Amino acid sequence: MTVTAPAVSAPDRRAGLIWALVAALAFSTLGIWGKLATASGLSSFAALTFRFGLVALMLLPFTSRGLSWAARGRMLGVGVVYALATTCFFGALDRVSAGTTGLLLYLAPAFVVLFGWLLGRTPGRHQLGAVALAAAGLGLVVGLPAPTDRDPLGLLLGAGAGALYAAYLMASERWLADTPALGNTAHVALCAALYFGALAVLGEGLQVPTGAQWLPVLGLALIPTLIAVPALYGAVRHLGAAQASLLGTLEPLFTVALAFLVLHEPLRPAALLGGALILGGAALSQRR
Repeated sequence: MTVTAPAVSAPDRRAGLIWALVAALAFSTLGIWGKLATASGLSSFAALTFRFGLVALMLLPFTSRGLSWAARGRMLGVGVVYALATTCFFGALDRVSAGTTGLLLYLAPAFVVLFGWLLGRTPGRHQLGAVALAAAGLGLVVGLPAPTDRDPLGLLLGAGAGALYAAYLMASERWLADTPALGNTAHVALCAALYFGALAVLGEGLQVPTGAQWLPVLGLALIPTLIAVPALYGAVRHLGAAQASLLGTLEPLFTVALAFLVLHEPLRPAALLGGALILGGAALSQRR
């Protein structure tokens, strides 16, 4: 027997929409901070290690009180899924274009719908339509796969990033619904910092930021982590993983707008059309 997604009250829907928009806007700065970190000579694993390590240091002393070991275990388990999704994403970037990698990552809403259907949750027609509109819009904003994007492992890793990110959202909805968002963020950040720190040490060694390199690290820690991650948990808690993931497709649209305003990158007509489709998908996802 199949079940439908639980109904969401109007106040919860409004709160979830606000949290989702805050998360998408904050996450959209990730690429800009990442470019600044790379330009400063900092390696990806070093930037990720200190990004999450700083957040864990800031939050753990204030958010760990009163948490059971079972709750901590669930938080760290979700953190492992997030770290694996990030690993797949960067692995795909090394083998296929950034546009293709981003497109595969933002197929997460389709994976959420698929996983929900496998678990017995029937998707509604509005939800399916929203996924289709978002996917078409992302193809225009992020870019369709280039003819050279034929590396099987790169494509598999990109799809794995989308699937694992969907699993991360669904695990957050199921296992972290009754735990505080800042506590979840602290433990996921701790897990990610240890994971990426270990990868750095096993590779070329952990590079410690110096001087001006701390600016992009602080930017990565504060905006797309300390603000974005708790906001994402708020969106998942109020809306569920499916609607939160669909609203998350606004992130590349915000990224294009920020790149235009901050980096003075040109706006492509295809990106404007794709943005309209993404907005249409986001609006349709809120229909009952």
